Amino acid sequence: MGRLIKNHWARLLMLSAAGWQVGAAIEGFFWPKVFWDFITTSLDVAVKPIPVLQILNLVFGLLVLAWEWPLKFIAGTPPHRSIVLRLLVYPLGALLCALMYQSGDVAIYYLIGMAAYFWAYSEGEVVCATPWTLPKRNTSSPSQKV
Repeated sequence: MGRLIKNHWARLLMLSAAGWQVGAAIEGFFWPKVFWDFITTSLDVAVKPIPVLQILNLVFGLLVLAWEWPLKFIAGTPPHRSIVLRLLVYPLGALLCALMYQSGDVAIYYLIGMAAYFWAYSEGEVVCATPWTLPKRNTSSPSQKV
């Protein structure tokens, strides 16, 4: 058994969350509803008559899918390889999801994915330039030096 590569696990969580976020945003165009409408109705202007929250969720979900898969022009760039940038950007996605009724569960997936990315960052993992690969091992170890 090998070691768990936390950034790959987090990437899969974020891909799942982003896919659900896109689906929830599309559903939100047909049935607009704010998750927190049982507390206040002041947020209803975010979903109707102009679907601002749905559009933001759709755009953010598509950007996360492009970032996490990644697309060819994104792969290997500093934003793609940065775990810190992910930890700074993904709370915004979680907030957008938490505001819309259809994507309330997706916010929890974003939080779990952010925790996995933080775990990977705290253990010193790096995101490889080539997607879905493992970092190269150091062939010369101190025990082999003569």
